Amino acid sequence: MSQQHINKPNKVMALYTKLQSWPFGQKMFSLLVARMAPYFGTINPLITELRVNYCECLIRKRRAVHNHIKTVHVIAICNGLEMAMGVMAEASVPKHLRWIPKGMSLDYTAKAGSDIRCVAEVTPQQWVVGDMFVPVTAYDEQGTIVVKGHIKLWISEKPKA
Repeated sequence: MSQQHINKPNKVMALYTKLQSWPFGQKMFSLLVARMAPYFGTINPLITELRVNYCECLIRKRRAVHNHIKTVHVIAICNGLEMAMGVMAEASVPKHLRWIPKGMSLDYTAKAGSDIRCVAEVTPQQWVVGDMFVPVTAYDEQGTIVVKGHIKLWISEKPKA
């Protein structure tokens, strides 16, 4: 990764950083992201932490995301994991590269009976052309892993202008 990429944040990171000092800044940032990809709004997500190569997204346990046993529906969790991955990728992708999701592979490891923290994290070395596997993990309030897996991205060079 170039030194310039490390020192100069892209538009997503710059917006997140700017809004952190505002009242309800995290909520405003999360709403802006959900407007760009409206389906994310169905889980009422909150980006609670964002840095280059890392993102956390909170899904609150509420009736709208319940399944038939009143735990957080796994598809809502998948949506939260995809949002965490997408925001992390947009905030982190080197300027000469672009990304697109190709697939998702997840294991459901425990019941999700509380608010859920969705995490996506990669290393700088993963940003190379080809398939990139982004580890994603969802935790309940006790720190128990409720969903774990990866989202596969296709990383390619941006076309020359």
